[in-house]
Amino acid sequence: MSALPKVDIDQPKFDQSTYVGRCKHFFLLTNPLNLLASDAKLKRAQRIVKNYRAGKDVSNDVSSLDELWRAKYVYDSAFHPETGEKSPLIGRMSAQMPMNTIITGCMLSFHKSTGAVVFWQWFNQTFNAIVNYTNRSGTSMLTTGDLLKSYCLATGGALVTALSLKRLTANMPALMGRLVPFVAISAANCINVPMMRLREIRNGVVLLNDQGREVGASKRAAITGIALVVLSRISMAIPGMTFTPFLMDKLDKPGKLLNRKPWLSPPLQTAMCGLLLIFATPMGCALWPQKMSLRVERLESEVQEDLRKRYPDLKVVWFNKGL
Repeated sequence: MSALPKVDIDQPKFDQSTYVGRCKHFFLLTNPLNLLASDAKLKRAQRIVKNYRAGKDVSNDVSSLDELWRAKYVYDSAFHPETGEKSPLIGRMSAQMPMNTIITGCMLSFHKSTGAVVFWQWFNQTFNAIVNYTNRSGTSMLTTGDLLKSYCLATGGALVTALSLKRLTANMPALMGRLVPFVAISAANCINVPMMRLREIRNGVVLLNDQGREVGASKRAAITGIALVVLSRISMAIPGMTFTPFLMDKLDKPGKLLNRKPWLSPPLQTAMCGLLLIFATPMGCALWPQKMSLRVERLESEVQEDLRKRYPDLKVVWFNKGL
């Protein structure tokens, strides 16, 4: 047995029933510095977590609970919470801030060019598709055909929205044009997230009891989780893609900084987006717990019936909503 005090490391370090606790959890999980962890460090964190879960002695690797939790968050930042698979680098939540800083900054800086709009919307949806698939719930797998269809629909939706709004706002005040990228990515998220998690909508998401044992699957729980993920993704984009355009519009007035030095616009917008995303990413993720609960009576009637037959005392089930 481990010489360290026994704690449940399969639960987050901080209280997930409060928004502040979830914020603390996601600030650690989405920390961009996690991307710098070497393969050796990731393997070490994986070994520590697996050994501690198995009740083995980990005192040769860690000497305190703080070190154990650091290893756990390094592990969580790179491995899927249910499958245990290592996630691709840019699909990890810790890549959200640096990748979205570049994408958002470029979308806002070059929104007047049709070519730039097409390229950055395509780039953003390619990135989102990787993130959504990497952070899907459970072991749900899409076929190559489903993946391709989902990707094309999301990218097409983003491009149609962005180009249509660009045309509509051509003769409107400059601020309206600056807000087009936000509307386009919001619309695209409403397509991309559900489509990349289509298998969950079709087959349901895994339901767990209080002991973490699988008891069934529910399509309604899957749809609930996906809808909340869409809202949290949009909320992450709000600060950078709304506050920044307002600020740039003020600075672009005659005689103001950007009117005199327009070359400052791209780096200034990118830096502003990065600063806001440091906080917006974990705070958006924290709007709802990743592990959601649902009362049995709110599930589909056939799922309710099955659960009541097999687990008559079961009142609440749990599921991973994804990120």
